[in-house]
Amino acid sequence: MYNSIRPGQVWLDTEGKRIQAHGGSLFFENGKYYWYGENKEKTDGISKIWHWGVRMYESTDLYNWKDLGLIIPPEVDNPESSIHPESMMDRPHIIYNKFTKKYVCWLKIMHLDGSQTETVLTADKLTGPYAKIKEGLRPLNMNAGDFDLVVAPDGKAYYYFERVHSETICADLTADYTDVTGYYSTHFPHPYPPYVREATSHFVHNFKHYLLTSGTTGYFPNPSEVAVADSWHGPYTVLGDPCPNDESQTTYHSQVASVFKVPGKKNLYIACGDRWLPEAMDVKYDDVRRRFEQDFNPEVTAYKDDLPPVAPLPNVVNRTQISDYVWLPLRFEGDMVYLDWKDEWRIEDYD
Repeated sequence: MYNSIRPGQVWLDTEGKRIQAHGGSLFFENGKYYWYGENKEKTDGISKIWHWGVRMYESTDLYNWKDLGLIIPPEVDNPESSIHPESMMDRPHIIYNKFTKKYVCWLKIMHLDGSQTETVLTADKLTGPYAKIKEGLRPLNMNAGDFDLVVAPDGKAYYYFERVHSETICADLTADYTDVTGYYSTHFPHPYPPYVREATSHFVHNFKHYLLTSGTTGYFPNPSEVAVADSWHGPYTVLGDPCPNDESQTTYHSQVASVFKVPGKKNLYIACGDRWLPEAMDVKYDDVRRRFEQDFNPEVTAYKDDLPPVAPLPNVVNRTQISDYVWLPLRFEGDMVYLDWKDEWRIEDYD
């Protein structure tokens, strides 16, 4: 039994197995917490298995998690399926539509040709079963990367996503939450990685809208960035790195996947992150930044052979079955948001 959260340490479920809910989010319903994400139990870096479906866990205290199994199983017998185990499926997000009484799940799908699409599923219960209703969706006819789905108090929903290697988009969802309407706004334009923003997490605090994002360096960690606005579509003002005391410039060797406001707590927001590469924590962000600059900055790639060599990055990207979790509480100071490192912390310590 756990009685605290210990960022970066191995986290086991109530059966003593590693929790497999990566790129995950939390959902609160009927007095219970639900944690769901990418099941990486078979992603060992040797096979071609990218995922083994979407797994969900249940808890009453946010510490101890019971495995509820796969709410979206992989389609093993269909190599063309977007949820075949070798398909690069990431970052499931589920929202509830109070008008249609449906739970709507979006999945990001990366393709070998570099394009990215969305698969949309619906269910009558949070725990499933989920049925695919759309595959190969290109929202706004764009390559759509990491994203977040958010529902406003009046039931209108929004979709924040990375237009791959370009900018962040906020798009209105249709009334059934299964597509975009066509109305959208653009934010944080960058010409190339590692500066393009991904892993977008939206939350509201004191009537302000926040977007917490990471840079684009694959599974290697990088500095996060926080931005604030007065409305869903902004404009957003970039406030900077929420981890100014992190000398590694890696968001404590993690990437935030979502932000969860704990019900019943006045001011407790949890940044739920993944430490994708616990075996590569000695890799310096400066080496990662230079590598991505040389690969994507056209002003650099033209003469990169003449530049000082960049340290090779370890080939451990796909051994994500041993990825750990970094959950930290947000700290607010005026409009700014901070993430302070804690070896251990408790929900009960917050009002």
